[in-house]
Amino acid sequence: MVSVISDIGNGRSINQDFTGYFEENEIRFYAIADGMGGHNAGEIASEIAIKTTIEVIRSNLNTEDLEELMRNAISEANKKIYNLSNKDKALKGMGTTITTCLIKDNKAVIANVGDSSCIAIEGYNIFKITRDHSLVQELIDSGDITEEEAQNHPNKNIITRALGTNASVEVDIFILNPCEVERFILCTDGLTNKVKLSEILEIVYNNDEEESCKKLVELSKYKGSSDNISVIVFEGVRKYDRNYTRE
Repeated sequence: MVSVISDIGNGRSINQDFTGYFEENEIRFYAIADGMGGHNAGEIASEIAIKTTIEVIRSNLNTEDLEELMRNAISEANKKIYNLSNKDKALKGMGTTITTCLIKDNKAVIANVGDSSCIAIEGYNIFKITRDHSLVQELIDSGDITEEEAQNHPNKNIITRALGTNASVEVDIFILNPCEVERFILCTDGLTNKVKLSEILEIVYNNDEEESCKKLVELSKYKGSSDNISVIVFEGVRKYDRNYTRE
């Protein structure tokens, strides 16, 4: 099961987030992006990122090196955004985050650029798989601020890595066994800036995928998120093959 919601949020006139996924036999792919730039530019960047990445993945489903496939797909998206940004003055400087998850052959390959997140739940445990490419994350890593101080830091929205801002991009890759994860959550920072991991766990643990998405977005808006909010909730090992896989 999978459910997706992308909400404009409380304070924006346009939704610059974009989501996408496909499920074909034993291959599943999910992606989320949070655009940045002037009016419409961020929206264009995030759409290009998701559509290009999906196109490259779907065209190379027989590839055995899934990590390289993911890097190539995201790099191709980066190139398209960067080139378009340099050709059109109205789109100059546009960029986007991207976070993806490809599940195939009992392997989950997660990739990210920027500060959109991939989160995993197993039982009543939750952990964030990706690490934000952001100024605040760098301050946390250096010990200059604490996790608590980061929650309300004035530079919370400054990201240090994005698609489309340079001719090439570094992609972080994480490998998991999907059989060890009951639910994955992909989300933009419109959710994580306001909703704690413990709150995400409580909602997703007690609801199906559709209700989880709805309640996560509702909670983020209730807590005052002015940003776009996008969430994808999907199974790790799917219900119909869970008992078999775990034997």
